[in-house]
Amino acid sequence: MTLEELKSHVRTVVDWPQAGVRFRDVTPLFETPACFKTIIDAFCEHYEELGVDRIAGVDARGFVIGGAVANRMNLPFVLVRKKGKLPFNTLSEEYSLEYGKATIEVHTDSASPDERIAIVDDLIATGGTLLAASNLFHRLEARVVEVSAVIDLPELGGSKLLKDSGLKVMSLIEFSESE
Repeated sequence: MTLEELKSHVRTVVDWPQAGVRFRDVTPLFETPACFKTIIDAFCEHYEELGVDRIAGVDARGFVIGGAVANRMNLPFVLVRKKGKLPFNTLSEEYSLEYGKATIEVHTDSASPDERIAIVDDLIATGGTLLAASNLFHRLEARVVEVSAVIDLPELGGSKLLKDSGLKVMSLIEFSESE
C-alpha cells in the first residue's frame, strides 16, 4: 500500500466534536492491517535516517503509532499524557486546540539532556499539541529532532506554526479543507 492510498481509509466526520469541524478519524487506518503496517514502516524508515534516541507519543492516538514504532526500533517510548494521568513527578504545558484548551504532561525523568527525541501524533491541525509536547522536552533539555504525524491539515496553520517555532515537521499525508 502506498502512502497516498492511506487517504482513502481516513474517515471524515463532519461537525464533530462541534459544528464546523471536519474531524479526520484515523481509527480505520489502525483497523486495516495493511494501512497500519504502511504507517509503521514509513515512520521506522524515516526515524532510522534521523537517528533518534527516544520516541514520544501524544495521548492518545500517538500512543498507538509511537508505541509500535519504538517497539520495532527497540527504542524507549515516552508517554505524553493529558493532565492528571501520570503517577510520578511531571512537567505540564497548556496549549490551544482548534476548539478549546488542554494541558499535557510528561514525567520529569522522561528524557535526559541532549537525547534526540522524535514526537509522534496522529495529525497536525493547529499545531498546539505538538508544540506543547516539544516545549516539555526542551524544558527537560532534550533535543526534539522532529515532530511527526500521519496527517497534516495545512490550511489550519499548524505545520507552519511548528516550522516557524524552529521545529522540523514530517507528515505522511495531507488533506485540504475541501477534501
